[in-house]
Amino acid sequence: MSAPQLNIDHIAKLARLELSAEEKATFSQQLGDVLHHIEQLSQVDVTGVEPMAHATPVFNVWQDDVARPGLAVEQALRNAPAQRDNMIVVPKVVE
Repeated sequence: MSAPQLNIDHIAKLARLELSAEEKATFSQQLGDVLHHIEQLSQVDVTGVEPMAHATPVFNVWQDDVARPGLAVEQALRNAPAQRDNMIVVPKVVE
């Protein structure tokens, strides 16, 4: 399998980047190197290797979701710049 041809102008357009001629040459070389490396990886025999999402085991470190008492209304509104009827008043964002 050969690396696909790079159209650096198209890639720059998709990324909304304006590149100088020097940057185009540099990034073309770098992207070509990355694609070449990926091509080399695709040739590795992975027969018998189980697919995995992480290189190391991932354990859930979150705490159990236990309901606890929240703030009192006065505490929650203490730093609100404006409030009305026990709610924070925010600027209107939809006309």
